[in-house]
Amino acid sequence: MDLFRVFYHQLMKSIALIWPQAYQSGDLGAVQVEQPRDSKFGDLSTNAALIIGKKLRLPPIEVANKLIQHIKTYDDVAAVEVVAPGFLNCRLHEQSWRQVLHHIIKSDMNYGDSQIGQGQHINVEYVSANPTGPLHLAHARGAVVGDALASLLLKAGYHVTKEYYINDAGAQVDVLANSSYLRYQEALGVDIGEIPSGYYPGEYLKDVGAAIAKKDGRRWLNQSPKDWVPVFRQYAVQMMMQNIKTDLLELGIKHDLFSSEKALIDTGGVDQAIAELEKMGLIYTGILEAPKGTKAPEDWEPRPQMLFRSTSFGDDVDRPLRKSDGSWTYFATDIAYQFSKFRRGDKVLINVWGADHAGYVKRLQAAVAAITANQARFEARICQMVRLLRDGQPVKMSKRAGTFVTLREVMDEVGRDVVRFIMLTRKNDAPLDFDLTKVIDQSRDNPVYYVQYAHARTCSVWRRLKKDFPQLLIDERDLPKAQFNRLTDEAEMTLIKMLGTWPKVVESAAQAQEPHRIAYYLYEVAHLFHVLYTKGKGKDESNLRFIVPEQTDVTLARLALVHSVGIVIRCGLKIMGVEPVTEMQYESSTTSL
Repeated sequence: MDLFRVFYHQLMKSIALIWPQAYQSGDLGAVQVEQPRDSKFGDLSTNAALIIGKKLRLPPIEVANKLIQHIKTYDDVAAVEVVAPGFLNCRLHEQSWRQVLHHIIKSDMNYGDSQIGQGQHINVEYVSANPTGPLHLAHARGAVVGDALASLLLKAGYHVTKEYYINDAGAQVDVLANSSYLRYQEALGVDIGEIPSGYYPGEYLKDVGAAIAKKDGRRWLNQSPKDWVPVFRQYAVQMMMQNIKTDLLELGIKHDLFSSEKALIDTGGVDQAIAELEKMGLIYTGILEAPKGTKAPEDWEPRPQMLFRSTSFGDDVDRPLRKSDGSWTYFATDIAYQFSKFRRGDKVLINVWGADHAGYVKRLQAAVAAITANQARFEARICQMVRLLRDGQPVKMSKRAGTFVTLREVMDEVGRDVVRFIMLTRKNDAPLDFDLTKVIDQSRDNPVYYVQYAHARTCSVWRRLKKDFPQLLIDERDLPKAQFNRLTDEAEMTLIKMLGTWPKVVESAAQAQEPHRIAYYLYEVAHLFHVLYTKGKGKDESNLRFIVPEQTDVTLARLALVHSVGIVIRCGLKIMGVEPVTEMQYESSTTSL
């Protein structure tokens, strides 16, 4: 039961009765039913009167006063008031909120499932790290954000494809081949001296060199680069991708599809995409003005170039598609790649990128709008940098990686679930500090611990029931029969209302493409549960304990609430890709909660 959704449908029926012309126009998408930020304004609020008033050129207060007469008759509504300039704030009957618990228990992990997506096909491409080295913490942020976003969209009723784009063509892969050849020589006893500038210096490429040396022996020594570069390129990319996939699986991430840039080029995918743009009259030969600034982009050259009319679709300048050597620019291959997603049936193309790609968004939005005739749209979620700390001090670089600390090293130290949760504690476009000391701290300041501890506490209540009160003969099958009206304390009702907003949180987070909202919400649920738990442990309010042996009906109702908290936390953690814990070794110890 989604009380917000129920109210919305009732509201639409009222609008259809009072203003049929406005309803039949079908242009009421801006009507919202939201939870007020401050509970003093009620349980839910709607802007319907403002939207209808604007549409029909009527004073919003006049519209609100008509609507309020209908809203007063809704079964769930206890009180409603008009607030200038035309908002309608409502309070719902407490019993309506209590009935949400019954729905949560019956729905279990399906609680909060939505159909707002209506099966729309969305492609979420994330990670897509160049296969030139191991994943680092910045990659991990994009990986977690993308994976959680995909899970969130699935729960909201979208059809989601999770994709990884392998950048296995271009200059950086040739550098990888040359760097691997040095390590191959080293594996065969050749003194390679210092790694040349511009090469990948990480020791991880020793494994590649040693593997090729073991497989092919001295075959490639003293051979021409035209003979060994293709071999080393292919082998190094294959090994790097295997390592990347292994790390991603350890992080709990499994993509549906891996797409190769090289395969796209080799099979004529780029030629086909550019041909489509040519048919539309969107390709021409011209000379671009020199870009401002001291460093020119890699695709700008002071000569006539094949250009895409990107400015016709909102971009700042038209964009080059071919380099002077005849090869495609990165932009050209990216157009073809996005086009391939559209041809597979995806209509919303979401890319989760690092901060260094922020300037690239507008041109791809233009390209996707052009080549799909506005049938698909391109969106980007930009992830800002992650600063790795220990006790507030920057962590030194990894010796093995050469220039950064690897994701594997961080996971080995703090665990997968900690990495995933912390990555979602800030909005993706805000910088994030990842302190290796703080993320395992046992206090309410550590959201991972705080939420996991709340779930463990819901489980501990059941363990205590079975161990200390076997005479009560209560198990989970009895919960739907609970008398929820026995839950009357303010702390209980506040927690119930929070649980009742979960479906709304799922929909809002999915529509905004902001999975971090799930982490925020779980922290609030955990906080309210800890507050209630602590109240019941106190001497003055011991009557609020979850297990009251002499009152079976009260105990059953409170266990239903506890069980519902556990379900909601598990639902949220599932979206985040975090495993809920049932017991913590410090569960009964003194903490700073």
